[in-house]
Amino acid sequence: MSPAVVRPFLKWAGGKGRIVTELEARAPREFGAYFEPFVGSGAFFLALRATGRVSKACLADVNPALIDTWAVVRDQVEPLIRALRRHAARHDRDYFYQQRGRDPARLGPVGRAARLIYLNRTCFNGLYRENRAGQFNVPYGRYVRPRICDPDNLRAVSAALHGVRLACEPFEAVLGRARPGDFVYFDPPYQPRSPTASFTAYARSGFGERDQRRLADLVLELQRQGVAVLLSNSDTPLTRALYAGFRTDTIQVRRSINRRADGRGRVPEIVVRTAAPTGAAATDAAPGPSCR
Repeated sequence: MSPAVVRPFLKWAGGKGRIVTELEARAPREFGAYFEPFVGSGAFFLALRATGRVSKACLADVNPALIDTWAVVRDQVEPLIRALRRHAARHDRDYFYQQRGRDPARLGPVGRAARLIYLNRTCFNGLYRENRAGQFNVPYGRYVRPRICDPDNLRAVSAALHGVRLACEPFEAVLGRARPGDFVYFDPPYQPRSPTASFTAYARSGFGERDQRRLADLVLELQRQGVAVLLSNSDTPLTRALYAGFRTDTIQVRRSINRRADGRGRVPEIVVRTAAPTGAAATDAAPGPSCR
């Protein structure tokens, strides 16, 4: 499998497909287990997995619908493909809103996963957003030919997930799982660059300044324990202050999701990294219990 073949099966606000090469260049060359506590569309994981640098991995998120969908892709990809083909055959505006209004609790695992992927691939800007009641609330997207079902790529992603642990848990859980020599990539909901630029509602709980500070404290603790960390975030005074003690690079990233036209185009982001594990720690360290 090459990185060109294995693509994220979801669209995701802030997805890392456009900066994968920037992240790969800053990742440690060798490491034990790989952890990604804000998995989203998993673009960076899929790229690393395709190069053979990831042998053991744990992907996590607090969004149960997202993690359940990843699990169906891993474990039931053929039934999922059949369900997505049925959605694709019936797709139009009315069908979209019919599916959006369905109660996912009344569906089985494959039905819920197919519904989430279908809505994600056909809604406005490919967003995933929930209201406070946990209901998907993004409007219909005006795509001419949305790619609802991509069987070859889904099968490639399923193969890449073989042996990977999936967990619905808060980001702090990585502290009890990662071991010296492991590698953690954090891609949290970004700190807003302005009061009108906030988008942190991919899960009903949101992600505010207090969460950003908790995450920065966790990065420091992981560094103390000999775990390599890479983190992406928006370039703001707060994030600069939180990660002042780490190596921080600024990159320019093209973004298209913003309610203000002048907030689209290329925007600055920071990539934070801690010291990489070296020597035997990177190759011989026992993987965390989540990756056995």
